[in-house]
Amino acid sequence: TTGELDEICHDYIVNSLQAVPAPLNYRGFPKSICTSVNHVVCHGIPGDKRLKNGDIVNIDITVIKDGFHGDASRMYPVGKPPIMAQRLMDTAKECLELGISVVKPGARLGDIGSIIQNYAESKGFSIVREYCGHGIGRGFHEDPQVLHYGTHGEGIEIVPGMTFTIEPMVNAGKAQTRLLSDGWTVVTKDHSLSAQWEHTLAVTDAGVEVLTGSP
Repeated sequence: TTGELDEICHDYIVNSLQAVPAPLNYRGFPKSICTSVNHVVCHGIPGDKRLKNGDIVNIDITVIKDGFHGDASRMYPVGKPPIMAQRLMDTAKECLELGISVVKPGARLGDIGSIIQNYAESKGFSIVREYCGHGIGRGFHEDPQVLHYGTHGEGIEIVPGMTFTIEPMVNAGKAQTRLLSDGWTVVTKDHSLSAQWEHTLAVTDAGVEVLTGSP
């Protein structure tokens, strides 16, 4: 179940990493990670939902270590996903990689949104507008907002020392979302599948460093 995934991650974060799971009690969020399955776009609350063959799952984890936040999410298929679901997951990852590829001093935030939006739409998918990447550091969500759509050359200038996330949410259907009554879970309005990948980045004098890559 997604609740069991939460327990595994909570134990690892607290006991192995000696870190703090940032989502727990953040504005009342009841768990240590977010698990977003199939048509859930983001902020899914772990619970008794049992995963089944063909599901696609986003696991979004933020930890606080030595006073600083690190935020990342990835997609995981359960068993063998449908071809469309695999394409969607691959596209979301490629969107993230393309977004990272344009981050350097002197670029603009609109460059990130533009390349992500154009790529996702070229694959027949859509980009969620209501939720975006964000500055991160001592705070969980800081300025600037990093949109996953936009126009090349627009937005604030990227400078060394900035730390922020890129976390495109890509829908198989239309871009519209709705918030469920729990106040957290965001789903696609048309019930289509959604996928998301996320990294935390630091802008350096030479370009960009991914802070949440696998060892």
